[in-house]
Amino acid sequence: MEFILILLLVAIVFCLCWLVDQAFTRLFRNQPQHKSGLSLRPSKRYGSVGIIIAFLGIAGILTGIHDGNTAMIVGSSILVVCGIGLVAYYLSTGIFYDEDSFVYTSFGKKEVTYHFRDIRTQKLYVITGGSLVVELHMADGGAISIQTTMNGTYPFLDAAFAAWCRQKGISPESCTFHDPENHLWVPQEEM
Repeated sequence: MEFILILLLVAIVFCLCWLVDQAFTRLFRNQPQHKSGLSLRPSKRYGSVGIIIAFLGIAGILTGIHDGNTAMIVGSSILVVCGIGLVAYYLSTGIFYDEDSFVYTSFGKKEVTYHFRDIRTQKLYVITGGSLVVELHMADGGAISIQTTMNGTYPFLDAAFAAWCRQKGISPESCTFHDPENHLWVPQEEM
């Protein structure tokens, strides 16, 4: 009987998360780029692990309340906050694009719409563990960091290069800097 209750609770939690995701999408993602179906997003593991951590935190809080263990309640509350933070990061971070422009959304920042011609240069960084960060420097002085471990990285960068060339009136064949195998899509920033 307890196993069935746990499964029911897990199903309810995942259903609530799905409903929150759907509501979030309808309320905050209403631009044409959001509806194109093309996006660059953090790995779904952020959202899944966040849900699991929050669920474990809630279970820990309930156990702490039942046993009267204040340390368990405090520690589990921290887990709930961390789990909610991971879910919020997953839901709020991404790049949504179409043929002409893209919308950059980041946790805690206002979304910004750019045309691909606004990309000026790029810079590469190697992260511990071997993954790369492609940092795109924009015309307004901002920078967009794209981790190669994100879902949709390479399709976005390929689409960005093609649109960048089209919007600047440059032939893709004339771009000697373009080398996707070495993670180069637009000119590199001069050191």
